[in-house]
Amino acid sequence: MPQAVATRYARALVEAVLNPASNLEPKRAAEELDSFQKMLAGASELRNVLLSPAVTASRKRAVIARFADMMPLSKIVRNFLYVLIDRRRIDILDEVVEAYKVILDERLGVLRADVKSARPLSPQQQSVLQAELSQISGKQVRCNYSVDEELLGGVVAKIGSTVYDGSVRAQMNALKERLVSR
Repeated sequence: MPQAVATRYARALVEAVLNPASNLEPKRAAEELDSFQKMLAGASELRNVLLSPAVTASRKRAVIARFADMMPLSKIVRNFLYVLIDRRRIDILDEVVEAYKVILDERLGVLRADVKSARPLSPQQQSVLQAELSQISGKQVRCNYSVDEELLGGVVAKIGSTVYDGSVRAQMNALKERLVSR
């Protein structure tokens, strides 16, 4: 249920940001949400204040306004955070931010790829891999990278239901199949 609610709020934010009158780049909105989310995760007192039912919505808004000026946050993102406060939904901010990114990518025609590697990839390797996946798919690709210790080497990329397996294990299995079939 919280995911469905988060998706509803995220969809509304995407609509507001993509409105031509908004003058806010969608990527900038995502960066602002990420910054606020990180600040909230790192400051337990702030999190307690915003989540506490004992603190009034107007006080919570004042706290957000103070941080919004320091960070800074755009008017749209600030107002969106106010809506979450007013509706007592600030507790699902993490889910809303993730849903916002997914919905925005869908609307902009960006594919998401989950990439697993045996060890962390350098920024240059990530850039090359992202460019190759974009070329293969014919669309812009955004990669989420993670390390899978079960991989011997190489990478496994998943875009939707399609898996591109460039792992050492897959290459060894392919070699084995060729040798056995001869």
